[in-house]
Amino acid sequence: MSNLLFIVISIYLVTFCVAISKDNQISNLNKLIKSRTSGNPPHADPWTKQDVSNLSPLYIVPQEGSMEADMIDKLPGQPEVDFDHYAGYVTVDAEAGRALFYYFAESPQNSSTKPLVLWLNGGPGCSSFGYGAMEELGPFRVNPDGKTLYRNDYAWNNVANVMFLESPAGVGFSYSNRSSDYSTGDKRTARDSYTFLVNWLNRFPQYKTRDFFITGESYAGHYVPQLASLILLENKKRNQTVINLKGIAIGNAWIDDSTSYEGTYDYFWTHALNSDETNTGINKNCDYVSGNFSDVCEEYQSQGDYEVGGIDIYNIYAPLCDNDAEKTTSRGSVKDFDPCSDGYVSTYLNLAEVQEALHARNTSWSACGGVGWTDSPTTILPTINQLIADGIVVWIYSGDIDGRVPVTSSRYSVNKLKLPIEVGWRPWYYNKEVGGYVVGYKGSMVLATVRGAGHTVPSYQPERALLMISSFLQGELPPSL
Repeated sequence: MSNLLFIVISIYLVTFCVAISKDNQISNLNKLIKSRTSGNPPHADPWTKQDVSNLSPLYIVPQEGSMEADMIDKLPGQPEVDFDHYAGYVTVDAEAGRALFYYFAESPQNSSTKPLVLWLNGGPGCSSFGYGAMEELGPFRVNPDGKTLYRNDYAWNNVANVMFLESPAGVGFSYSNRSSDYSTGDKRTARDSYTFLVNWLNRFPQYKTRDFFITGESYAGHYVPQLASLILLENKKRNQTVINLKGIAIGNAWIDDSTSYEGTYDYFWTHALNSDETNTGINKNCDYVSGNFSDVCEEYQSQGDYEVGGIDIYNIYAPLCDNDAEKTTSRGSVKDFDPCSDGYVSTYLNLAEVQEALHARNTSWSACGGVGWTDSPTTILPTINQLIADGIVVWIYSGDIDGRVPVTSSRYSVNKLKLPIEVGWRPWYYNKEVGGYVVGYKGSMVLATVRGAGHTVPSYQPERALLMISSFLQGELPPSL
């Protein structure tokens, strides 16, 4: 496979990273893709929860007093709020000095009865706090001045208590004192995330019996099902914290290599981003079933990427950020996503007073960490199948104007599960407008789209995203009228 194709493929897995971090992320993912095609079996082996469970003894320490210490008094430039929020570190390996950073926003109303939701961004290696919390579904967005915040009226903590975890170590504020830990993969990420959860629940014991849901997007199509699977296995052990896992929801999820690649190029053609000739050449010469791409296939795929041109592939209809344009002094609007938000967030999270308020180490924060990836299966579909068999609710949702992991990829991946349909494809509505489309499968599996949303769904359609996730948490399909 040519070096050009390695770059093309790896770009598809990166979750909207700022330019300063993107080159490192692409380099790391190039190594991952090369390892898969070099005949090195460990990188392509199916992910198994047993392997992860046996990685190392679970590190658990007393957490008394830590919850109170993690409470945030007030973030710099923050408007008044009617909820408690917390941030800090949970050590997952004392010997290595490995600790994961989290931000947690309780619900303003009835937090004592609302479920607990964990959010994970993908990459691999991108920040759930910088993206998920500060640009998507968290309670605040950053103003163009990079110093002040404004409220997100459609934050998901309106309907749940929501936690954002920066994982693995090396991402965002999360760190390790052992440099070798920055070479990691799916297995350790799942294990560390589980260790984090057990310790965090000891820190916040009032959430131990709460209904628990895991959500995320992009390469979290790996993280979310893997963590869910590990939780179910660990729940069976004696004298272990039982996590009351109910369901998972993943947006624009990378869950199967072959269908994700195929869906990407089909999306390009059906959205007038590729020529007929290039599409015909790709379909004729690329064997997505086996994953064996000929030189001719590579040439057509490269041509397909060239034809897309200089657009924002994460939202094919969005304007690009103009860093040279004069920035407005007015406050931002949650209903009008600013394409320069990456820069605002980076500026804000690198302020010393912000890091102090978050109880974070004084460090240079970046949206995507320079982590190397050592293991990643080519498909997560067997794991998802097992979750469905174990009675876990599974939602795959997709913003329909994302070109990075497009809706066609999601549909092809779900179709590969070959599940019987129980509720046929239909529109769902918000404020008397079509908010998207949904289809229900046997075994509590749902595929939903969010109309007019890009890769980071809540960034572009916050109202529709909130209704969609509310339906998921309530165990209902989004409303038909």
